[in-house]
Amino acid sequence: MLKILGRKNSSNVQKVLWCCGELGIPFEREDYGGPFGKTRDEAYLAMNPNSRVPTVIDGDLVLWESNSIIRYLANNYGDGTLYPADPAERGRGERWMDWQLSVLGPATHGVFWGLVRTAPEDRDMEAIQKSRQDSADAMAILDRYLAETEFVAGSNFSICDIPVGVFTFRWFNMDIEREEYPNLRRWYNQLGERAPYQEHIMNPLT
Repeated sequence: MLKILGRKNSSNVQKVLWCCGELGIPFEREDYGGPFGKTRDEAYLAMNPNSRVPTVIDGDLVLWESNSIIRYLANNYGDGTLYPADPAERGRGERWMDWQLSVLGPATHGVFWGLVRTAPEDRDMEAIQKSRQDSADAMAILDRYLAETEFVAGSNFSICDIPVGVFTFRWFNMDIEREEYPNLRRWYNQLGERAPYQEHIMNPLT
């Protein structure tokens, strides 16, 4: 059985859990990272030298990097159901998977950690506000794009929606000022109708 090492409130672990839910892949999960530690243990570093979560074990295969993991899962278990077969459609979707890593994730890091994982007396409100604005600017880019397409890769849901979908949930559920992004809201509401999204993503932020 697939084994997932990582705590369930990690955004990167959530990508993998959501993907497994969409594909119906049974798995076992163990808490690693954050308050659970263990990512600097010698045995863990032998599997994942980055000391981060998630790490996925599938038989003899060990994988890390969440976006690479969900690509593997879709290819190995999805039988073409969640990974666009058309190269152009796949390319359109995968650029947003990379955009989440290079733009959206860094933009939201400060506001999420500042408001959700930092005690009020220790918060740097100037850094939080800057991150909130950076997040809004990034979401504006995604909103404009979603005016042209139903999902990130095209007319169908795919794994390309997963990375940005995890961070969009955080955007809509942090205690912040939010601009009105109607296309983003429409897409987010569609994700919210999916049972695996409800189970693995739509939980209190911690």
